[in-house]
Amino acid sequence: MPNSLNPVIIQFFHWYYPGNGRLWNDFVAEAPNLAKHGFTNVWFPPAYKGCNGGYSIGYDAYDLFDLGEFDQKGTIPTKYGTKEQYLKAIEAAHKNNMGVIADAVFNHKAGADELEKFTVKKVNPDDRNEFISDHFDIEAWTKFTFPGRNGKYSEFIWDHKCFSGVDWANDINEDGVYSIQNEYGEGWEEVMESELGNYDYLMYADIEFRNAAVREELKYWGKWYLEQTHVDGFRLDAVKHIASYFFNEWIDYMRSLKEEYTPMIGEYWNIHDVNALLRYIDVTKGRMQLFDAPLHHNFYVASKAGKDFDLRNIFNNTLVQQLPTHAVTIVDNHDTQPLQSLESPVEDWFKPLALSLILLRVDGTPCVFHPALYGAEYTDNGHDGQGYDIKISPVDILPTLLRARKDFAFGMQRDYFNHGNCIGWTREGIKEVPGSGCAVVLSNGTEGFKDMQMGNTHANETFVDLLGRRKEKVELNGDGWGKFMCDGGSVSVWINEKKIKN
Repeated sequence: MPNSLNPVIIQFFHWYYPGNGRLWNDFVAEAPNLAKHGFTNVWFPPAYKGCNGGYSIGYDAYDLFDLGEFDQKGTIPTKYGTKEQYLKAIEAAHKNNMGVIADAVFNHKAGADELEKFTVKKVNPDDRNEFISDHFDIEAWTKFTFPGRNGKYSEFIWDHKCFSGVDWANDINEDGVYSIQNEYGEGWEEVMESELGNYDYLMYADIEFRNAAVREELKYWGKWYLEQTHVDGFRLDAVKHIASYFFNEWIDYMRSLKEEYTPMIGEYWNIHDVNALLRYIDVTKGRMQLFDAPLHHNFYVASKAGKDFDLRNIFNNTLVQQLPTHAVTIVDNHDTQPLQSLESPVEDWFKPLALSLILLRVDGTPCVFHPALYGAEYTDNGHDGQGYDIKISPVDILPTLLRARKDFAFGMQRDYFNHGNCIGWTREGIKEVPGSGCAVVLSNGTEGFKDMQMGNTHANETFVDLLGRRKEKVELNGDGWGKFMCDGGSVSVWINEKKIKN
């Protein structure tokens, strides 16, 4: 990925992004603008064919080798476009000095081509370690032959020996959680998460990583993918459902293929226990960063609680607080947006505060969700079965916050987290970026202020609010101290007056 003093990722999609093969072309058009905003990396959705063809978001992975090239599942393009368009999008990112993070869905496969008959034991869906049946045979969709691709790129055939469980018995027309009885054992693989007894099984046909041929095929695919696309890194889906030894093996192999470092970002979604994330980082020996799910949850709770939330605790129980080098910080994502499985959208009023907390501080690698910049409108059914029209407005000050990160948020950080409703910090700036340095103040209550120090290098300078919300000027004293203000329920970012129009 490109070198940057202040890297920042954009998640260039959301769950309801319009279909009809638009996304790759949309990105090509937007790439220069994103680069101007200071984005250094783009995270793209899964680029391969899902079981729902042209409607698949991509997490129902069918054929990892079909990037919109073959007539499969009723379509040649994916929801996002053709392979040719995808490669042009990657090229556009690189041309604009942005790295590309590809989405790798390894936990399961969906949309098999043929039925197979094999032996299973049914398990308690609420305690997957408890069998609730004896051995019996079922017919299920577990054989993947990819007839549209016809062996191009890979002749590997996936069958029931490649899977540890399924959720549908086709011959008896019954859903459930079925543990496939195979040579690797009657139970699930050991995973880090003990939710539901054992959280190896998530959905569809669950991949069996104890099968060495499966691991070799996924390493072969990774090498093929790098050679075909020249992406720079990977976002790894649902890692808590996958045995950690597989990722240790796969990541080491991927990083052996090229001289440039290959970043890996794992999705380990646990909002309540940061120690679970820390344990996973430990067993994978720091090979991947993780999305800071607990931080998102803090933002969500704070946005609901308003002035009753103590902002001094906003980083409590978060990865960015405990191990910032391995934290990818987010406000929202495609799973937390309205009507989705982990629905917990941060309230609009708090988004500018939350974005400031991930973009303008020294710790963590921030990832900005597409609707925060572009907005989103869609219709779908909620968890109650009722239909809803959703409109997500773009965050109006986000472009300015991105400019603040790109031009000013550098150097030593001094924190002033000494009031439950008003917190602030300063960044002293660095010589390599002339005029850098900023002071940030935010409040979830009434109008607030902070007496804060910018450092001696800013002695007697005049600071103004880059966001234009406060009109007064702040005159720093001979030691670089000043009284910085912000409106209630708002944020202000103060910079040297001489830089305001540059």
